[in-house]
Amino acid sequence: MSEGPRVLLVDDDPAMLRLLEVNFRLAGFVVETASRGDDAVTRAIAAPPDALVLDVMMPGLDGYQVGARVRDEPSMAATPIVFLTARAMDEDRAAGEALGSVDYLTKPFDPQDLVATVQRRLASSRDAS
Repeated sequence: MSEGPRVLLVDDDPAMLRLLEVNFRLAGFVVETASRGDDAVTRAIAAPPDALVLDVMMPGLDGYQVGARVRDEPSMAATPIVFLTARAMDEDRAAGEALGSVDYLTKPFDPQDLVATVQRRLASSRDAS
């Protein structure tokens, strides 16, 4: 039996992180989590995930900084990044897009829609390679 795609979920809210984890696991993903940006960067570089879901507002490194550091790694240059945040201004979206995010979803959100978005992006990246 093969394992599902690996996703790294990053959010400083433990309840949100648990909600995400449960929904991704139910969809067959292998899930890793991080509650701090610096930890997310370390984990992503050590074992690059197939996709990354990032909160923007976190203490220490924010989601944009994590995204920028991940994009600097050749092994993760094409990894789908989905931002999941309460920040919904056009300039926030533009900042995410500038880092090469594939989607920018705002809270509140439907967890099943988020999982479906990540699944579509993974399928698209497989089709492109």
